[in-house]
Amino acid sequence: MIFQLPEGELVFPNPALAEEDGLLAIGGDLSKDRLVLAYENGIFPWFSEGDPICWFAPPERCVIFPEKVKVSKSMRKIIADQVFTITMDQAFADVIVCCAKSPRKDQDGTWITTAMQNAYINLHKYGWAHSIEVWYEGELAGGLYGLVINGVFVGESMFSLKSNASKTALIWLCQQNKYRLIDCQVPNDHLMSLGAEMIPREDYTAILQFPQV
Repeated sequence: MIFQLPEGELVFPNPALAEEDGLLAIGGDLSKDRLVLAYENGIFPWFSEGDPICWFAPPERCVIFPEKVKVSKSMRKIIADQVFTITMDQAFADVIVCCAKSPRKDQDGTWITTAMQNAYINLHKYGWAHSIEVWYEGELAGGLYGLVINGVFVGESMFSLKSNASKTALIWLCQQNKYRLIDCQVPNDHLMSLGAEMIPREDYTAILQFPQV
């Protein structure tokens, strides 16, 4: 059953009631408080330009446990040679724009609409959303962005303008010893090669809501 969110009320149905494809609800808005509430409950927005806002809570979650991230021999050399410079929260708006422009396999256009960009830039302003920037010779070469919820980094999107730049961002994130889990939401070959795995929604929610020491 797909739920219509009531106007003017910050509520979500139980994620366990989502459809098989993860679709849980439609409607609502992209306000800071609604987005934070969604992420705190393992729910995220995903929709195309011109469509109603759709909220998802997939039955399985693609995640990386930071200690299990796979770093290939070639990536270890790139990191050791300091091919890239890495920063955090230095160019959030630029990162999200680059993610929106990045072409995706089997996907026309982008789900990172102007409204989504503005909503996450607002989340960044309030300290919820964060970006990792990867620089090469002073130019932005790759990066990713997402939210931090109770010690979990909920990744939203990444991009690469130079080979291995997004891999560098994700590996760097895993190696900071700051996050219990990196949530990648949905799987792809790129993420799985870096050590991502699928866990049940219930396990993900338990980690997300377990008190952080």
